[in-house]
Amino acid sequence: MAGAGSGITIRDLPWLHIADADSAALDEVARREGFHELDVEDCRHHRQIAKVTEYEGYTFVVAKSLQISPDRLQLHFEDFNLFLQPHQIVTVPEGRTEVPEKALARLNGAPRPVSVMRLAYTLLDVIVDEYLPALYRLGEEIDRIEEEVLREPTPRSLRRIFHLRRQLLEFRRNAISMRDLLGFFLRSQQNAGESLYMYYRDVHDHVVRTIDVSETYRDLLTGALDVYLSAVANRTNDVMKILTIYGTVAIPLVVITGFYGMNIKIPGEQSPRAFWLVLGLMGLSTGLVLWYFRRRKWW
Repeated sequence: MAGAGSGITIRDLPWLHIADADSAALDEVARREGFHELDVEDCRHHRQIAKVTEYEGYTFVVAKSLQISPDRLQLHFEDFNLFLQPHQIVTVPEGRTEVPEKALARLNGAPRPVSVMRLAYTLLDVIVDEYLPALYRLGEEIDRIEEEVLREPTPRSLRRIFHLRRQLLEFRRNAISMRDLLGFFLRSQQNAGESLYMYYRDVHDHVVRTIDVSETYRDLLTGALDVYLSAVANRTNDVMKILTIYGTVAIPLVVITGFYGMNIKIPGEQSPRAFWLVLGLMGLSTGLVLWYFRRRKWW
């Protein structure tokens, strides 16, 4: 890369890279090249949706670059802005990104000169190639959650399910916008001189595949949530069943002890065998209740 006062000109490529969107370099390039002030504002106001805006002298593109947290379970999309001109590309990322380095590595062996549209394809391909590996890591976590909710569902499992669902929704939203963005490039390449239609279609197919995989994972998470709720409901039912049995078994005992605990004379209370008779009556009532439950297959 060669330094320049208005950005970084990358080797012998038609590529001007501005690493800091808040720097004066972007204003200088925008003024010199005639970029619209709203596009410059979009470069500095992050969290845009992937989009394409055409002008007479250039095309402004906002792509969504995927950033992965150290724990690999937090997906974060950042803007990667491109100004496509007939003679060069100006790129302005939202923050620190490895997209330029990876794109350069791919272009090292490419024949020169590299056209603007081939360079744009390489950048978009590098961005999209990060989608599936990140999605597969979420899939591995979903597999672990499924095993956990089957074995022993806990509130932590529920929190992880909702966290992953939010991640997949965010992923799908950005992937769909990238699919629409690549659809623009597919249409533009159908009648282009240097047709890169097959290359852009390959990137488009990758995005479509990630959308399909994300929907599959979302269905798996919905199934895991249903299993969790069913397991919790079954556990609650088991607890209530045991408590109900205990309470029902205790009712005859309470009646018998209450009857014989009355402060009046009861026939047989003076008998030396009265205690054992009452104890046997209590045991018989308990056995009958348990036998009835067993016969009805309630436990």
